[in-house]
Amino acid sequence: MKLVSWNVNGLRAAVSKGFQDYFNRVDADIFCVQETKLQEGQITMEHGAEYEQYWNYAVKKGYSGTAVFTKIKPLSVWYGLEENAEAEGRTITLEFEAFYLVNVYTPNAKRDLSRLPYRLEWEDRFRQYLLDLDSRKPVIVCGDLNVAHQDIDLKNAATNRGNSGFTDEERGKLSELLSSGFVDTFRYFYPDQTDTYSWWSYMMKVRERNIGWRIDYFLASERLGPLLRDARIDTDILGSDHCPVILEMEDFE
Repeated sequence: MKLVSWNVNGLRAAVSKGFQDYFNRVDADIFCVQETKLQEGQITMEHGAEYEQYWNYAVKKGYSGTAVFTKIKPLSVWYGLEENAEAEGRTITLEFEAFYLVNVYTPNAKRDLSRLPYRLEWEDRFRQYLLDLDSRKPVIVCGDLNVAHQDIDLKNAATNRGNSGFTDEERGKLSELLSSGFVDTFRYFYPDQTDTYSWWSYMMKVRERNIGWRIDYFLASERLGPLLRDARIDTDILGSDHCPVILEMEDFE
């Protein structure tokens, strides 16, 4: 089973830059996107009858938003955390027979950290939500978590310490989530790999020089470890300031 996650930073823009070609080529069983930045009816995705489509649109136009395209029909779909609705369109949960899949676009703390208190409160609610799901069946979480966890997850750790996406508080929340029974699948396979990132600033020559951050993840319940086969980052795929991340697993019996 192949799962793909990609923050497209505007799906309509990504489609004009080759999104569909990549989608067809990667042939994922489940393909999740974040930051769709559109409203219902503003785009038509032609993926054929084999894919079910699920969308969570933000109320604010041109902002946030998530979507899932899946060949595996879910038993149920949930939008948001506590309630089956969410103004910023940040999460979609699909329940399958053997696991839950949660597609998430984590709130950004903002450059001036003005949204950090909200971010931290949201992290606590999100962790509890995942733990509630995990008490019923295993969970796979994918998306833009808006945090580089370790020093090796960004190019310039020393100069970025304390900045949005690399504050001790944000990193601590991810550590807390992982210690509660989840694994970072990329680090599961490549614990010491450096210079492998999923996001680069649009500033000139930053991506060419690979001055990036790894902020896009697949997390999985620890008990799924025996089913994990590989996790990788398609760093050569353009079309967004992020690139796709991939998780390959054995099929659930």
